Amino acid sequence: MLEPSHNNELPAIPGKRYFTIGEVSELCAVKPHVLRYWEQEFPQLKPVKRRGNRRYYQREDVLTIRQIRSLLYEQGYTIGGARQRMTDESGEGDPAGETQAAIRETIRELEELLKALEPGK
Repeated sequence: MLEPSHNNELPAIPGKRYFTIGEVSELCAVKPHVLRYWEQEFPQLKPVKRRGNRRYYQREDVLTIRQIRSLLYEQGYTIGGARQRMTDESGEGDPAGETQAAIRETIRELEELLKALEPGK
């Protein structure tokens, strides 16, 4: 993860469940188009997509983005080197990232189903 000295440069992560791409962009000091590119390059980064393919990031995604940012911008890794480092550290390859995204999507669908089944709705 990020070193404590680097955490001071970035704003604190609010206690929200989901963040838009604009909010994550500000929290991580990275432009939205860079975040979309990193989604293609790093299998660990799989935000939940809802209506209209709008991205919603969770706290762990924000932490992952901050780690990627640190590897690329502060430690001088290439995209390939950072991808390898992230895979080595997590012990996960692409299949695990796909599984995690599927779990997130299932949780989101179940939450929506629970809202629909609430009495008075």
